[in-house]
Amino acid sequence: TLSRTRKSNGSTSQPSHPNGNTAALNASLSYELRPYRETDALLPNEHYQGSKFSGDTESKAPGGCSPRDGPAESLCSMVLQILVPFLLAGLGTVCAGMLLDFVQHWDVFQEITEIFILVPAVLGLKGNLEMTMASRLSTAVNAGKMEPAREKWRLVIGNLALKQLQATVLGLLAALMATALGWMMEGEMLLNHATLLCAASIATAFMASLLQGVIMVGVIIGSKKVGFNPDNVATPMAASFGDLITLAFLACFSQWFYTFLELYSYVLYLVGLVFVSLIPLWVVVSSKHPASCILLRTGWEPIITAMIISSIGGLILDKTVSDPNLAGVIVYAPVINGIGGNLVSIQSSRIATDLHVNCSAGEVSEDHNSCSSPCRTFSNHRSARVLLLLVIPGQLIFIHAIHLLKGSHTLPSPVFIVAFLSAALIQVFSLLCIADWMVHCLWRRGKDPDSYSIPYLTALADLLGTGLLSLVFLLLWCIGDRGST
Repeated sequence: TLSRTRKSNGSTSQPSHPNGNTAALNASLSYELRPYRETDALLPNEHYQGSKFSGDTESKAPGGCSPRDGPAESLCSMVLQILVPFLLAGLGTVCAGMLLDFVQHWDVFQEITEIFILVPAVLGLKGNLEMTMASRLSTAVNAGKMEPAREKWRLVIGNLALKQLQATVLGLLAALMATALGWMMEGEMLLNHATLLCAASIATAFMASLLQGVIMVGVIIGSKKVGFNPDNVATPMAASFGDLITLAFLACFSQWFYTFLELYSYVLYLVGLVFVSLIPLWVVVSSKHPASCILLRTGWEPIITAMIISSIGGLILDKTVSDPNLAGVIVYAPVINGIGGNLVSIQSSRIATDLHVNCSAGEVSEDHNSCSSPCRTFSNHRSARVLLLLVIPGQLIFIHAIHLLKGSHTLPSPVFIVAFLSAALIQVFSLLCIADWMVHCLWRRGKDPDSYSIPYLTALADLLGTGLLSLVFLLLWCIGDRGST
């Protein structure tokens, strides 16, 4: 959380040392602390030596961006690095869709349909919490901030405590939002149903966040030890298993609490009270480290706004699933939502890194001072073109995987495939354009895009994906096509 500047002692570099830890420690001694700004470069330039980012952020002219030096990233390298996480995340969302299709017939899902409103909001915790924490810790590893063992565990514990606090609060708010939206649509609200939603949502958010957080820490530390870049491993792992783990917890807790609803409803109140009573503990622990302390004060706006946006997508999902003619949407919703969110997160992260390395704080290049256009987005960013081209072959693979897992030996009808791929293309195209505009807008406003953009974009992916997918199934129903299920 503290950026560093050169000491004015005439020294411009540190001698190398064969011991990597000693070299990192010596390098850190040549910096002095100064106040943190959200738009400060995440990594000192020494950590980009030999990479494509070799520009000097401190020497850039005010009000502009300096060009990159060094070798450019090859197209083949970019595609390979994006393709493997994309396929892993896609298979994870396919499994989540199959699980949701299975559990929708459980008693609790049939009786308390507001749970479907919860699904996108709770699954959105992956983008709000897991992926952002993985990005922060990966940056800390690459910056050498986790070399001393004591500092490493202080940073890890602070981030985990912050994430548990955010998960508890978001779980409660998501349940209250689902209850309010259900009340507005149905015209009635049962206290027992609201209590179950709150208890299940808080328990799911807390346990899923804890499990995934521990896994992410292990992946990040382990990848560093074996010489892998955590940025290439941690975030895809969070995207791959986050939906499946969270959905499994939500289904199990909801069904379990449903058995207590009639005779032992006080158990639900106790569950919620226990998790909420831990909030002061997480506040104290997370405030011990400067990095998590800053996010404790400033990191709530994007995740709460994203939760509200995802809840609106959940309302669309709830109304669609309740119609027997459109029930097949439940299988494909996690796939289209998850893939769209994963692809736009990659693009957002790449643009944010470019701004951190090449641009002065709060300043962007001349061609981004005005409103972004789709033509400029795809002409200026080769990665945007690559990500858009991955949509059709990737979704075809995932459609086929869904039908193999369902035991079907025939693919869906051609009309469904064309309509589904069109919806996925529209979703990802829109998200990539929004990401280009949003990241530069946040940068101009002095906000760190790495902390703010991913929650907004993944929530928009949920809303756009669910809405477009519902339109696809509505269109198929209107023309009498039944080959989609």
